[in-house]
Amino acid sequence: MVYYNSIEIIRKKRDGYKLTQKEIQFLISEYTKNKLSDYQFAAFLMAVYFQGMDFKETTDMMSAMLHSGTVLNLSDIKRPKIDKHSTGGVGDKVSLILAPLVASCGVCVPMISGRGLGHTGGTLDKLESIPGFKTDLTVNQFKNQLKKIGVAMVGQTVEIAPADRKIYALRDVTATVDSIPLIAASIMSKKLAEDLEGLVLDVKCGSGAFMKEYKKTKELAQTMIQIGKRSGVKTRAIVTDMNNPLGDYIGNSLEVIETIEVLQGRGPNDVLEVTLALAEVMLTIAKIRGGRKLLEKKIVTGEALDRFREIVKLQGGDVRIIDDYSRLPVAKNKIKVRAQKKGYLQNIDTFNIGMLLVALGGGRVKKEDLIDPSCGFKMYKKIGDHVEKNECLIEIYSDNESKARIVAREMQRVFTIKKKPCRHKALIREILT
Repeated sequence: MVYYNSIEIIRKKRDGYKLTQKEIQFLISEYTKNKLSDYQFAAFLMAVYFQGMDFKETTDMMSAMLHSGTVLNLSDIKRPKIDKHSTGGVGDKVSLILAPLVASCGVCVPMISGRGLGHTGGTLDKLESIPGFKTDLTVNQFKNQLKKIGVAMVGQTVEIAPADRKIYALRDVTATVDSIPLIAASIMSKKLAEDLEGLVLDVKCGSGAFMKEYKKTKELAQTMIQIGKRSGVKTRAIVTDMNNPLGDYIGNSLEVIETIEVLQGRGPNDVLEVTLALAEVMLTIAKIRGGRKLLEKKIVTGEALDRFREIVKLQGGDVRIIDDYSRLPVAKNKIKVRAQKKGYLQNIDTFNIGMLLVALGGGRVKKEDLIDPSCGFKMYKKIGDHVEKNECLIEIYSDNESKARIVAREMQRVFTIKKKPCRHKALIREILT
C-alpha cells in the first residue's frame, strides 16, 4: 500500500511538478472528508494557481471531484438531457431565464449551479432571494422534479459533487478563482454528475469575467469542450462579452425581477440575445426543431414564465413574487451616481462593479458570510452611450446608508468618459464546437 503525504504533494505542485492521478485523488478525498485543513488545501489551490496543471491533471482533478459523491442516473427520463453553465459575470442572470425556457420546449434541464464566486454573482444566491426557495434538494427530490416538469435548479449537496462544494467556497475567499484548471474541473465535475447528453457553456471574456484576455478565454472553453468530449457529452461553448454588466440590474433579488421581466417579453435586449443564442444551441444538440422562433413563441405565449412559476412553487418559493415584486427583499434606500462631465462612455470597470456589490453585502468576503439579497445596482448607461453632465450612470440600492455612500464615491472611478465616441461591443464573440 502506497502512503501519501499531503505536505509532500503540496510541495511537489508548488515546485512545478506534475501530480499523479492517485495524488490528486488523495488530496481531494482527504479534504472532502475534513481530514485536510482549509489552510493546507488553500496552499494547494495557490500552488495550482501559480504552477497550473496540464490537461491530464485537470481531468484527474475533475474526475476526483465528480466521484466524491453520487453520479446521477437519469436514464428513466426520456427527454434529451441538456444543461448550460456560465463561467461567471456581473449581472448574469441567464440561467434563471434559460432553464425554464428550454424546458418548456421539451428538453430536460438538470441544472446544478453554484453560489457567488469572487466578483461574480451566483445562481443559487439569486434563487434563494425568493422567500422560501430551496436549492438543497435530495437526489430523489431532484429526479422527481425533473420527471414532473423537466427542470430543477439546485446546488451541490452532500450527495452531488460535495468536493466541489467545499473547494468552490474556499476558492472564493483565497483569491484562487481565475485559474483555468480550477475553473474547468469545478464546472465539469458538477455538470458531468448530471448524466447529461449535451452541455452548452457560456464562457465570458472581458473586464467583468475571470478571463480578461480572449486567448485565455478560448483556452478555457476548449479545455472544457475536450473534457466533455472525453466523457461522451456533446459540449459546445459560446464566448460572450463581459466588458459591460449584462442587463440593467445587478444584485440577487433585482436580477430575479429582471428574469421575470425577460420571461414576460419586457427585458433588456442584451440579456435576451445571450439567452436565445445559448438556448438555440441547446435545442440543436437535443435535435428539437424550431430554433429561435420556437423559443420566442414560448416567451410570447407565457409557457416559459409558467415553467419558471412551477420551479418556484415546487422548490418551496413564494410564487406571488412573479406578480408582486414588493414580496422580494429589495432595498428601499437608493443613491444615484451621476456623470461628472459630458462625453461618451469609453470604458466600464465591470470587475470593480462586482467587487463593490460584495462590499455592499451582496457577495462573500469569508466563507461563512451571509448575503444581503436586497442590495444591488441599476445600470443606466453602457459602453458607447452618450452621457450628459449630471446624468445618472448607475443607481445604488442599499438600506445600509453608510456603506452605500462609500460605494457611491468609489463608483465614480468605474466609468471612463471621453469626448470621442466609441463603438458598442458585440455580445456574441465566437461559437466553439
